[in-house]
Amino acid sequence: MPELPEVETIARGLHTLVKGRSIREILHFTPSVLRAGNPDSLPGRTITHVSRRAKLLLVHLDQEECLAFHLKMTGRVWIASPDQDLPKHTHLVCELKGRDRLIFEDTRRFGFFGIFDQQDLAAWNFYQSLGPEPLESTTEELAQRLGARRAGVKSLLLNQTVLAGIGNIYADESLFAARIHPASLAANIPLAKRIQLCSELQRILLEAIAAGGSTISDYRNAYGKSGIFQDSFEVYGKKGQPCPACGRALKAEQIAGRTSTHCPRCQKLY
Repeated sequence: MPELPEVETIARGLHTLVKGRSIREILHFTPSVLRAGNPDSLPGRTITHVSRRAKLLLVHLDQEECLAFHLKMTGRVWIASPDQDLPKHTHLVCELKGRDRLIFEDTRRFGFFGIFDQQDLAAWNFYQSLGPEPLESTTEELAQRLGARRAGVKSLLLNQTVLAGIGNIYADESLFAARIHPASLAANIPLAKRIQLCSELQRILLEAIAAGGSTISDYRNAYGKSGIFQDSFEVYGKKGQPCPACGRALKAEQIAGRTSTHCPRCQKLY
């Protein structure tokens, strides 16, 4: 699933490509992936900017409305030229001024989109529930938030109501960087260590954004390019490989319902 760095990369690329352009026509949409609004209202609207909230991609329109996309596991939003064939699993096609097309595709159909005005977006239960942005809070604030709950630190990092935008990749990578076992209880981790975890999380997120995100299988940016941060992974997806710190084989186990790769020697269980 695209996480914060991947969606941020898509948002920045799309913003460059579509800012100030108007939607001429809706050429196709799949009703089953629409959560709110009516695509027939889109022609004639101008795209003012593109942003991200958590793992949501927000295409802002004039009259204070927006197209909100949740990409889930295999969703993509990108710009295609008019002569490109539409992918098989295309769910929305907006023809833009200049004839380029904004395309939303999703092979597995877990992703969705909606059209919201500002009031409806703010009232949307999913949007309301989102926790703070990790890159817009201090490490002390994030550390206090993690320590306030008696739950596993890995499950809290993945919980979108606690921190917005983090998934399995960046949870595993930041826990290894801070040398904290993913099964640790967050409230048992000393405050200084939680601050270190949040500092490492912010560093890794920024490095991943600079690298264009991580491409495991389906992720591509707005230009159709892969990210390269996967080349910098220290533990994610590396079960059985040597720990980059001590050389012991990395272990993978189910923690918080997700496969969690870690070093049983370097990462302390609290």
